[in-house]
Amino acid sequence: MAGKVYTEQVATVDPQKLYLPREAVALVQSMSRAKFDETVELAVRLGVDPRKADQMVRGTVSLPNGTGRTVRIAVFAAGETAAEARDAGADVVGADDLVERVAGGFLDFDVAIATPDLMGQVGRLGRVLGPRGLMPNPRTGTVTTEVAKAVTEFKAGRVEFRTDKVGNVHVPIGKVSFPTAALLENFKAVIDELARAKPASAKGRYFRSVHLSATMTPSVAVDPNRIRLVDEDVSAA
Repeated sequence: MAGKVYTEQVATVDPQKLYLPREAVALVQSMSRAKFDETVELAVRLGVDPRKADQMVRGTVSLPNGTGRTVRIAVFAAGETAAEARDAGADVVGADDLVERVAGGFLDFDVAIATPDLMGQVGRLGRVLGPRGLMPNPRTGTVTTEVAKAVTEFKAGRVEFRTDKVGNVHVPIGKVSFPTAALLENFKAVIDELARAKPASAKGRYFRSVHLSATMTPSVAVDPNRIRLVDEDVSAA
């Protein structure tokens, strides 16, 4: 049955067409058939060489309409800062004890935040957290003295992004149940932040390709030359 549904979904997508952002979002929403609220993901191929340190694109973006999912946050902090993290809604907080838990296999969280003074200990977890994209980093605001603020922002819809080894960036922009205009606003926020993060050393076309998909749907190609025209798309949605 799943194969039949997917075949029907593929048939609704014109493989020769580059869709406008509004068209792509609406098409992905219309294809959703799952019994759960699927996540809509934006995939962007950037014209960078991530093997070069000065062309790694990495950062965070606050989605104006959130992600639609519950984000579990672990905070490496001690003393008063740890108490502030708990009050802000962090799911697990600790210092040396949390380092030991993670080293022992505890990974029940989506974002890790650490205070600078604990990075010496947290750094030992590089082999565990690094491959999963969970290592705290100053560039993404996850190494900070303002942990309560960071917890609040990530809970509200701040997401991290980074290029993979071939220059792709994957960012969730919400759920298929969101209004189309809300998904477009989140789409615009990501595109604007990626444009702002463009490395000075990147040459040629920066936005090489753009695709949208939901958890169980085929991807829809978006015209990379028209992704900055989302404002008029939002008003039309």
